[in-house]
Amino acid sequence: MTYFSELKDQKVIVTGGSKGIGRDIALAFARLGAKVAITGREETALQTAVEEMRQYQPDSFYIIADMQKVESISNMIEEAAACMNGLDVLINNAGINIPKPALEVTEDDWDRILDTNLKGTFFCAQRAGKHMIAQGRGKIINIVSQMAFVGYKNRTAYCSSKGGAVQLTKALSVEWAPYNIKVNAVAPTFIETELTRTMLQDQEFFNDVIQRIPLGKLAQPSDVTGAVLFLASDLANFITGETIKVDGGWTAI
Repeated sequence: MTYFSELKDQKVIVTGGSKGIGRDIALAFARLGAKVAITGREETALQTAVEEMRQYQPDSFYIIADMQKVESISNMIEEAAACMNGLDVLINNAGINIPKPALEVTEDDWDRILDTNLKGTFFCAQRAGKHMIAQGRGKIINIVSQMAFVGYKNRTAYCSSKGGAVQLTKALSVEWAPYNIKVNAVAPTFIETELTRTMLQDQEFFNDVIQRIPLGKLAQPSDVTGAVLFLASDLANFITGETIKVDGGWTAI
């Protein structure tokens, strides 16, 4: 049996798909022959990612979109669905964090984090859901965080946004189950990417993170991608409303 072969020709959107986890996910789908649209705000990074994806799937493309703006989200979903003639899988990966002590978090900080990580996730799902309901099937996978389940210093807004996204996942899964739409989430621990490298160079912070992970190391983007491919595949056709923790055991303690 060839795992994930059914993902060939699937029509997939990956938000925040130009860097880090999103890029790894998008590239994996492209390697499997899926038609993939990635979104983001930085055109140069999007172009670079799509060039790599087109080595495996020539139909890969990008759309510039801002997950903090509902109109931008709506336009992005409609454009992607039109270009691919449908939509089978949405990966809600776009997200931001502004680490600060709780007493220093500004209203702008809070709004930017919640608007991207929670509001943006909802409206992406809402717009994608309209297409999926019409066709009677679909899969939505939200990239959340272990911080949806545990507290951590300097991350009050981030923890709030990701906790909300887990509950959003459950609520949508119940409401859209009659339409054969499965809504799940993946909750990673700290991932080693170009986006987190500077933060993880702080030795005190790095040591604190590692000692909380029973497996004793950071996760890689491919660890998250594996969980995403599983949920997108036929192997997970009876799973909905769940969050898979890719955290090396952090939340098991």
